[in-house]
Amino acid sequence: MKIYTKTGDKGLTSLIGGTRVPKFHLRIECYGTVDELNSYIGLIMCQDIDPHHQIVLKEIQDRLFTVGAALAADPEKSRMKIPDLHDTDIALLEEEMDSMSKVLPALKHFVLPGGTTVVSYCHLARCVCRRAERLTVHLASESFVDEKMTIYLNRLSDYLFVLARKLNLDAKAPENIWIPRL
Repeated sequence: MKIYTKTGDKGLTSLIGGTRVPKFHLRIECYGTVDELNSYIGLIMCQDIDPHHQIVLKEIQDRLFTVGAALAADPEKSRMKIPDLHDTDIALLEEEMDSMSKVLPALKHFVLPGGTTVVSYCHLARCVCRRAERLTVHLASESFVDEKMTIYLNRLSDYLFVLARKLNLDAKAPENIWIPRL
């Protein structure tokens, strides 16, 4: 089987269910941004970080494929069984944040992106995640989107922020805090 189909050469693509839409369609922007986010998660995961975080990030990548599949499906026409998110997926992110927060210093300033390379990757992923969330919320205002997806993306961006702080602490690097110029 060839990877190219030539069916998208005129700027259209198919959703799961067969509906043809322009490649700039909001649904395509949503799952394309989730795919971009997943690539950044992979970049973080392959860095020299605690194996526990790598395991959690692998789980997150799997869930992002779930989100992407759901976003790629036409809610009106798809009869294909699509995996779904569970409340436990959101709970995992919350539990991980709570666990990391126990060892982090109290947050007294805004944190600027940076510190170490892997911390910077976390902040890039966090920004892409926020964009994916905004796009998905927009899509939900026009079409069916499982509410768990927007909740998951919201928690994931928070998780990536906390993970950035934890990885910075693990590297014994000073936090890159913002001290406003007055």
